[in-house]
Amino acid sequence: MKTLHEIRGFSPAIRLLLVNQLGVNTGFYLLIPYLATHLGEDLGMSAAVVGIVLGVRNLSQQGLFLIGGSAADRLGARGVIIAGCAVRTVGFALFALGDGLAVLLAASVLSGLAGALFNPAVRAYLSQEAGERKAEAFALFNVFATTGALIGPLLGSVLLLFDFRASALTAAGIFAVLTVAQALVLPARAVPKSTGGVLADWREVVGNRAFLAFSLAMVGMFTLENQLYLLLPDGARRATGWDGAAGLVFLVGTLANLALQMRLTRALKDRGHQAIGVGLALMGLAFLPPMLVSGASPEVWHAVPVLVGVLFLYIGVMVAQPFVMELIPGFGRSELTGTYFGIFYMVSGIAAAVGNTVVGWAMDTGDERGASWLPWACCLVFGLVSAGGITWLRRLRALPERPVPVGATV
Repeated sequence: MKTLHEIRGFSPAIRLLLVNQLGVNTGFYLLIPYLATHLGEDLGMSAAVVGIVLGVRNLSQQGLFLIGGSAADRLGARGVIIAGCAVRTVGFALFALGDGLAVLLAASVLSGLAGALFNPAVRAYLSQEAGERKAEAFALFNVFATTGALIGPLLGSVLLLFDFRASALTAAGIFAVLTVAQALVLPARAVPKSTGGVLADWREVVGNRAFLAFSLAMVGMFTLENQLYLLLPDGARRATGWDGAAGLVFLVGTLANLALQMRLTRALKDRGHQAIGVGLALMGLAFLPPMLVSGASPEVWHAVPVLVGVLFLYIGVMVAQPFVMELIPGFGRSELTGTYFGIFYMVSGIAAAVGNTVVGWAMDTGDERGASWLPWACCLVFGLVSAGGITWLRRLRALPERPVPVGATV
């Protein structure tokens, strides 16, 4: 009930963006997790070609975040959000309508470009619209995003009983509805007049050393979040000997998010800087319980330490993420909010890709050398190093001041 009350306390524009994020994640996760299987098994493509198609989508998104952020600043976040949803509609429709490599590559590029457009634009709009209540807005954003990430795979698995095209067309339909809804309902915000060129904006943001240090410190958060799709499902399957155990990872996380996100954000709203470091440390420590049963003979009860780790990981994200999102606009001018979000996601995404490569290497090496603990230890180190980096920046007073709520005393 408190969460519903919190939602009603925000403007209609923010409420629409929350529903939008639910739809974005539902549409994305009902398609993308099953894309590799479709390409390899249905279309008979080699693993190398499958890797190219998936890699092009990821590279298009990570490499173009900067373009999406700058476009949001100069053209207005509303138009960029709408364009991003429209482009993803086309991209996902192409996955349904084409089997040739050229069409699939075009679909991957468009799908990635769409994410690069609306991800920084949505966050810029949300940040500007929420005012001093950024942390609460981003906490709700996280709740809706996590819920969509659970609904999507469940819906996708049902649609696959028909065929992959049914999933792709449904995903495209969801993004088409979101495009129309935002075009009709999302209010336009005034766009400040630009005083310099785009390259000057980029130089200003890249020259902000405190911001770049903060972005790199966040590599732990992004790398460890990604283990919800790599290490933790694999660990759950190995620990229990049951393929269905992987689904429990997302179920536990979503339920925890719905129950705890707003409570944690409200409880920590006066300790945002400290909360980021604590959250990152919790994310790292989350990999200790699964490590205790790694390499052991499969047993049903081994699901318990893995799911305890999942719970701690989600709690760490819930503690840190709203305050991370809240801080980013404070590093620079409000006119460059989109650019700051764009560069943050580009830098952190590239760094996290390197981190994921390290975790993947640790998984393979651990299997070869009988050191099943190795990938879990790598994740523990990532979390603690990131927490240490944030603590160091806080002690240097390199982090921007948090917004003070209306009526509060300084």
